Amino acid sequence: MHADIVRLSLRHVDIKIVNGERMHVLQWRRHALWDEVLLDGKRQASSRGLWGRENVYGLVFGRDLDGSGGEQVMLLIDPGYASSNWITEDERIRGVRLEGRDGPLVSYGTLDPKSLEKPATFSDWMKKSMGMDWGMRDSRPN
Repeated sequence: MHADIVRLSLRHVDIKIVNGERMHVLQWRRHALWDEVLLDGKRQASSRGLWGRENVYGLVFGRDLDGSGGEQVMLLIDPGYASSNWITEDERIRGVRLEGRDGPLVSYGTLDPKSLEKPATFSDWMKKSMGMDWGMRDSRPN
């Protein structure tokens, strides 16, 4: 199974999932009072409320008519704003992660496993958090 993020915005996430010979479209939508998850245009899950809506959804691809079998995946959404500035047209949600049995299929932002790694040194922290390279470089050849 392979997945790619096709569209990512403040209220929309579209993920293309290829499973063998079949392609699926997984969509997350944020509305004023509810969120919904659609698979190939059909609603699979929803959560309602002003605050504290569900951010973890479990889905099954290719399930038999009796409900057995299929590929299980988990969709995680971090719907907060990506920055503290006023919302602009290119504002995105903070993080998305689609995980299968063998690990992440696709991840972005705060839910990317690389973002959870702690820097080993102060220099690495400065570079990661502020984009600054701390310290002097030796320009002499070795």
